[in-house]
Amino acid sequence: MDDNTKNQVSQGEQVPQVPRGEESPDETPRDTSDTLTTRDTSSDNPNAKWYVVHTYSGHENKVAVTLKQRIESEHLEDKILDVLVPTQDKIEIKGGKKVNIKEKIFPGYILVKMVLDEKSWLAVRTTQGVTSFVGMGNKPTPISDQEVATIVKFTQEEAPVYKQVFTPNDTVKIVDGPFAEFIGKVDSVDEERGKVKVLVSIFGRETPVELDFLQVQKI
Repeated sequence: MDDNTKNQVSQGEQVPQVPRGEESPDETPRDTSDTLTTRDTSSDNPNAKWYVVHTYSGHENKVAVTLKQRIESEHLEDKILDVLVPTQDKIEIKGGKKVNIKEKIFPGYILVKMVLDEKSWLAVRTTQGVTSFVGMGNKPTPISDQEVATIVKFTQEEAPVYKQVFTPNDTVKIVDGPFAEFIGKVDSVDEERGKVKVLVSIFGRETPVELDFLQVQKI
């Protein structure tokens, strides 16, 4: 390890030693243009495991792209097999319109499938935007394939849900429809349908009114 690389690694952080007898066969470089993995990794090196890598919040996609470029330029395809930024399709209300977005499930984290040794560890750890591996003490700790499969399944849910905008007891103003300009309190939220039930005072009685997310605004 050269001096520049040492300076990028936190003091006390363990650098994995290269295991003997675990050299992986070369494999064809894969397309790394997509941040969210969709490839079948079942036939990959059996020594490869999934690790959680901490990044600066908001830099997850940039880190993933930079790391994939580094994998190709340093020919590490047999060591670092996949990079995943888990996201879920959501519908967000912006400027009075419904906008489809991809919301990160774990802000500040990415998942990397890799054969952990000194070379692969350094490639990930010294990628700009990476702050650390997640693990016990200073040692990276892998997560199970089952955990990753559950996360991937969650990201691939077909029907996008609304990004949480309202919560029960929020005070809101109705901005559209027959009850426009009424002030009410949120009673319940249906994120899948993009509906909110608001209690408004009509003739001195609290009456529940179901409205679209677009019809109300937080106060």
